[in-house]
Amino acid sequence: MIDEKKRKVLELFSKGREHYKLQEFETALKYFKEALAVDPEDGPSQTYVERCEHYLTDPPPTNWDGVYVMKTK
Repeated sequence: MIDEKKRKVLELFSKGREHYKLQEFETALKYFKEALAVDPEDGPSQTYVERCEHYLTDPPPTNWDGVYVMKTK
């Protein structure tokens, strides 16, 4: 059974992903950071915060399919 804290993180993460896929990175970032406020150790939210911050400074192409491509190891 999922506890209430994890349920809240999942809800916020899901909303963040919706905005992320629409290239609404500022809004997505807000949701991922809210998820981290509930659980600072949430790995997926940490990853997407980094990705959103990256795309805010270096946006993907307009035909972007939502896939993140690593440029370095």
